[in-house]
Amino acid sequence: MAFHHRLAEHLRVSLKWAIRRWILALLVAALLLGLAAEGPPPAKLDTQVGRLLAGERFDFARWETEALLGKLAHLLIAPQRYMREQTRHDFFLVYLRLVGEIQRLEWEIERTYTDPQVQGPEAATLEWRAQLARLREIETAYQPLAEAILEEQTACALVDEGFGVLGQEFPPVLSHFTPLPLMLVVSPRDHIEDIFDLSLRHGLDVPHQVVIEVQVGTSFGVSSLVTGIGGMAAYPAMLLESSALDWVADVTAHEWAHHYLTPRPLGWNYDTSPAARTINETVASIVGREAGRRMVARYYPEFLPPEPASEEAEEEPSPSEPPAFDFRAEMRQTRIWVDALLAQGKIEEAEVYMEERRQEFVAHGYAIRKLNQAYFAFHGAYADEPGAAGADPIGPAVQDLRARSPNLHTFVARVARVTTLAELRALLSELEK
Repeated sequence: MAFHHRLAEHLRVSLKWAIRRWILALLVAALLLGLAAEGPPPAKLDTQVGRLLAGERFDFARWETEALLGKLAHLLIAPQRYMREQTRHDFFLVYLRLVGEIQRLEWEIERTYTDPQVQGPEAATLEWRAQLARLREIETAYQPLAEAILEEQTACALVDEGFGVLGQEFPPVLSHFTPLPLMLVVSPRDHIEDIFDLSLRHGLDVPHQVVIEVQVGTSFGVSSLVTGIGGMAAYPAMLLESSALDWVADVTAHEWAHHYLTPRPLGWNYDTSPAARTINETVASIVGREAGRRMVARYYPEFLPPEPASEEAEEEPSPSEPPAFDFRAEMRQTRIWVDALLAQGKIEEAEVYMEERRQEFVAHGYAIRKLNQAYFAFHGAYADEPGAAGADPIGPAVQDLRARSPNLHTFVARVARVTTLAELRALLSELEK
């Protein structure tokens, strides 16, 4: 009996590492083949914008090659396999604290350089910059192991949720902390729709971002926005560097959900319609929230945040207190009114209104640089909670499907074959029978 148990365990482990090596090999092959692919027809908007901003585009081919080679090098050694669970726990928390200290130093340096009262910011920040360089060296050495620990812990949480074959999640969780590209989002002015995205190189300052937005807007008569992102479902997934454990756990599972959906109808139709994109992003947000929370609960229970309070459990504000500014509710109402104005053809009026609302958000502490059609086209795709999606029924329908599903895996299996609101509603109707 013990022999058979050891044999099964050996086969499981062998399968796990064989799958990882094959996935990496196939990805490298796909990358090399993709570099030779033909471009889109020259008259398309994305082709024209791409040519206009050719010097500002993010180099995905170089990033993928370097990231995959780094993952492969670490995978062949995989020191995390020989670490006790407590040691993994402690190491990852040390890494997050290191990231937090790096971010604190960077903020201090930036604040000093932007403070008009500081004479000679270079000399004033000399010690901080030297300390930052030392910490960056340590972080570079720690990062591959920290990523591997995060990947395996997330994988275990996903297997617990039912996403597993012989105890192995598929596709394997691969993530990489990296400076992320900025995203140029383009929407028509007469309605809200994400018609084109372009990844721009990391590090473009705000004045340069504004120049790009003006160039694209005036050249093509569209609404545009250059915005930061928290992650991207490349493979390995690109993650924004952060010291927040719950956020890191959430976004790792979120990006993996995109990988999981890729060979399924909801995944391969991601770019075919706004509805498919919104369903996809909303599903990934739900997976990220639930699987990320499960990971934290299992491996870092001391950092598990409390469950969000239900609407019924929230206390009513005192009549003497002014109501708090609810960002999500206010953004939802803004989107609803903008949609109504655009439906009436009142484009300029809608744009004036959005700028007025942007100033109000800023006055309440929300530093929104630009609020326009492209902003709503981008942020409205994440419809797991009220906000920029406005009155779009897709988010509530996806949430309803999750509520009607006994577990996360069943929910994802059901929704993975859905690409339209009509199909989503038909699925919900079937479950009611």
